[in-house]
Amino acid sequence: MSEILVLVEQLDGEVKKVTLELLTLARGLGTPAAVWAGPGLTDGAKAKLAEYGAEKIYVASSADVVDHVVAPKAELLAQLVADKSPAAVLVAATAEGKEVAGRLAVKTDSGVITDAVGLGEGFVADQSIFGGGVNVRSRVRKGTPIVAVRPNSTAPEPAAGAGAEEEVSLTLSEAAKAARVVERVKQEKGARPELTEAAIVVSGGRGVGSAENFSVIEGLADALGAAVGASRAATDAGWYPHQFQVGQTGKTVSPQLYIAAGISGAIQHRAGMQTAKTIVAINKDPEAPIFELADYGVVGDLHQVVPQLTEEVTKRK
Repeated sequence: MSEILVLVEQLDGEVKKVTLELLTLARGLGTPAAVWAGPGLTDGAKAKLAEYGAEKIYVASSADVVDHVVAPKAELLAQLVADKSPAAVLVAATAEGKEVAGRLAVKTDSGVITDAVGLGEGFVADQSIFGGGVNVRSRVRKGTPIVAVRPNSTAPEPAAGAGAEEEVSLTLSEAAKAARVVERVKQEKGARPELTEAAIVVSGGRGVGSAENFSVIEGLADALGAAVGASRAATDAGWYPHQFQVGQTGKTVSPQLYIAAGISGAIQHRAGMQTAKTIVAINKDPEAPIFELADYGVVGDLHQVVPQLTEEVTKRK
């Protein structure tokens, strides 16, 4: 079977869950080959990639790959596409991943699909488009299919691969060196999972009422082992940091469970979460648009409902 290149998402040498999802997806369509961009491939990371089916691990260990912004990864993948002729390239549909996909499409004169939530035979992708208003199936008709897949779209399943490491020599163009990383500030990682990779997300909106009241949302999230999200109204009001905004102008999530508390359900918010497997809405307005999308709805004051829910969850743990 033809190789399928999977760009590895990692943090401090630890492979992110979305990469394991992409490897699982790739196994059903070809032979997965992981691409590690930059130094820092550890024995643990190599073992994890092999555990989830990577037959090969292409490693470009030069620091230049990570010392410059985005472009080197696109050049690395373009070189591998030219040398290895893969059946497709899969990347995570993160902000960086989608930019890499776009640059790679230009370099290889190929079609690109972003925000895929499924990928089937012939690399036909399922997508949610137009702000989540339309579901379509798309296929690349030119060049090597490049597909950016949303995190949590596929359940990661281990299946041992050879994990054979192959060093890749990469000489960057001057254009790829135009933007250099001059400083890195490490963000302290909390106990909660990362928003875009979390299996459960609890989000609060305008109905929360204040920054202090977000403790109610955080309490439920912590009881469920979930990430915390927020609507644009809540972040614009300064009640919660913007990096936790879910929606068309924020982050796109696709968890197993999404709880929307005090969120009306404007189309911009729905675009960022409507591919969640199960949606629970809590809102005191029975006419709120979020109920049209929800699998389960509770009409009531979130300040009464959410604490009771948190209490019940805690009892059952």
